[in-house]
Amino acid sequence: MLTIALPKGSLLGDSIQLLQRVGLDFSLFQDKANRQLQILDPTGRARALLVRAQDVPVYVEYGQTQLGIVGYDVLREKQPAVAHLADLGFGDCRLSVAVKSDSPYASSLDIPAHSRIASKFVHSAQAYFQSLDLPVDIVPLSGSVELGPITGMSEAIVDLVSTGKTLRENNLIELEVLYHSTARLIAHPLSYRINPYGLSDLIGQIRSQSAPVAP
Repeated sequence: MLTIALPKGSLLGDSIQLLQRVGLDFSLFQDKANRQLQILDPTGRARALLVRAQDVPVYVEYGQTQLGIVGYDVLREKQPAVAHLADLGFGDCRLSVAVKSDSPYASSLDIPAHSRIASKFVHSAQAYFQSLDLPVDIVPLSGSVELGPITGMSEAIVDLVSTGKTLRENNLIELEVLYHSTARLIAHPLSYRINPYGLSDLIGQIRSQSAPVAP
C-alpha cells in the first residue's frame, strides 16, 4: 500500500488539505482525541504516518514510505538521499542570522572571528560562515536558541524565522537571510522509478494542486 510520511507541527494542516484535494483524507490526525500515528485513507488507497518533521526524510530514504512532505530547511540540513519532486508553496519561512537589537553589527561579516553562534541548523550555519571565510564556533542547541545572545552564551544565532515576532519579543534582529524554506514533496528514489501503487499519477495530481511561492 502507498504510504506517505506527514510532518507533525506547522506543516501538518496544509499537508492534509493538499492531500484532500487529490482525494486522500488523513484529517483524523487533526482530531485531538486521536492517538494513532498511522491511519488509512477511508478509500483504502493509501496510509499515512505522522512523524517528527526531522524524521520525514529518514522514513522516505529508508523506504518505509514512498512519499513525504517536509520543509526545505530539513532537506538542506540533513541532505538525505531522496527524490526532491515539488515545491508545495506553503510553510514559507527563512533561515536567518540574528543578533541582539543593540549589537553594533550591521552584517554577518561584522561578527568577530571565533565568536560563538547558537543554532539547531549546525551544518547550514557552518556552511554559511565558511562561505564568508569567517571562523566561528557553532554551538548546537535543540531548544530556544534565542537564549544564546540573551544569556551571553553566543554572539548570534542561526534560526528559522517566520513572522519575526519571537525575535522582536526577545530583542533580537535579523542580519542576513541564508535561504527561504517552503514545504517540499519528496519520494523514495527507487519507488519513484518503478512507480508502485500508481505513484506517478498521485505525484502529478499533487503537483497540479500545489502553488509554489515566487523565488
